[in-house]
Amino acid sequence: MRAAPTILHLDMDAFFAAAEQASKPSLRGKPVVVGGLGPRGVVATASYEARRFGVHSAMPMGQARRLAPNAAYLVPRFAFYRAISGQVMELLGRLSPLVEPLSLDEAFVDLEAGGLADDSAGARAVGERLRAEILATTGLTGSVGLAGSKMLAKIASEEAKPDGLVLYEPGTERALLAPRSVRIIPGVGPATGDHLRRAGITTVADLVEAGEDELVRILGRSHGASLYRMALGHDDRPVVAERDAKSVSVEDTFDVDLHDRLRIRLEVERLAERCVRRLRGSGHSGRTIVLKVRRYDFSTLTRSETLRGPTDDPLVVREAAERLLELVDTTGGVRLLGVGVSGLADYTQEDLFAQAEAEAEAEAGAEAGAEAGAEAGTETDAAAGAAVPAAPEGVGPSAGRAGAAEAVEVPGTAAESAVRRWAPGHDVRHAVLGAGWVQGSGLGRVTVRFEEPGSTAPGRVRTFAVDDPELEPSDPLPLVPGGVTGAEGSAPVVRAGGQHAG
Repeated sequence: MRAAPTILHLDMDAFFAAAEQASKPSLRGKPVVVGGLGPRGVVATASYEARRFGVHSAMPMGQARRLAPNAAYLVPRFAFYRAISGQVMELLGRLSPLVEPLSLDEAFVDLEAGGLADDSAGARAVGERLRAEILATTGLTGSVGLAGSKMLAKIASEEAKPDGLVLYEPGTERALLAPRSVRIIPGVGPATGDHLRRAGITTVADLVEAGEDELVRILGRSHGASLYRMALGHDDRPVVAERDAKSVSVEDTFDVDLHDRLRIRLEVERLAERCVRRLRGSGHSGRTIVLKVRRYDFSTLTRSETLRGPTDDPLVVREAAERLLELVDTTGGVRLLGVGVSGLADYTQEDLFAQAEAEAEAEAGAEAGAEAGAEAGTETDAAAGAAVPAAPEGVGPSAGRAGAAEAVEVPGTAAESAVRRWAPGHDVRHAVLGAGWVQGSGLGRVTVRFEEPGSTAPGRVRTFAVDDPELEPSDPLPLVPGGVTGAEGSAPVVRAGGQHAG
């Protein structure tokens, strides 16, 4: 444990929803829910206004709609959120060389390594200045926790929400933790929490009273000993600037269970392609290919295949995923599919001869497939070098996905294509009326609200045909700094040791 609260944890307030409110004047101060909008979609983030109705992250979207029927329901715009996150992370990087991002909206910072603070007063000043800079740069608010350990800093930032700062003085950890639920300790999820509750342990004070030996008996050597140390407030984990990725994966949940084997294979191929794009984007290759299948009865199966060496070749990954699919019984239907790559390396060591042979086979197969396709009336998958039957309308590889965040490569029906093209919350531009965003679409029509982030009043609403030539999807407009003054317009809050400090 440190002698000064020089570990800072930043957590942006309701980040996705707040970003949407900042960019859409008509939604400011109103309940906003961001997530997958299909029947099996889940809530990614809910604004504080929506949380008053009981809506929270990871909740099924259907339940959220029942709790808050009048909220605005939007699909995520991850490119937009990443751009804002980049601005925030740049500000953190100015504080210290040791910044550990946990997600787009959350990170630890080691202030001691940055030489900006060595006592409580200095740490508080840095935290307050950071919050002001984030607001000035992005127009959004963030909550800051300061403590002598990562565990306490994260707990402090949670207590600071929304738009506040909480500092825990080193030496007060045990008193602060004692009355809290065991769930506040990192690593205590629902299953472990239930296990402890059955043993009569519900608070952190109960953990300490039970003792290390009893926790080891209940939870096992590693987990029990670690939990006991955390309960005492001991957490020596350092802030790590580079978090090594262990795997890269993508998955999709489907609105309707998939039964057609061809459709399932096409989805696996598409997921493999997306996975490789993400793998290459991270600068890695990997040697173990993993297929995840969740069936109609919620049973989840995983199959894996380890290659001779790491690869980032889409053909290799896709063929391995297809081989794994042959090992899975999909009778009865499939709810979810996922493809991942683990055993990551920073470079590719794939056997050169095998790779060259595969490329040659693919090239020859593509030529043969194209010729056969022309004769038999099939579509050709040139990347795989094999002719596959054309998918019937409504069975395209992207049909039926629940709120997919990435661009769709292959459309399904014309109606599904229109829904994805005009997803609620997405940006558009009209040749005459300018920039706006989609409020909703259906029955061949799309409703657009024309307003920009810098507007002070809600914009006007117009409805168009989905194929109106003057209306096109657009890139997001940047936020206007200062456009939001905190959660629901409230003044910033600064607290110390869990108490209001004025």
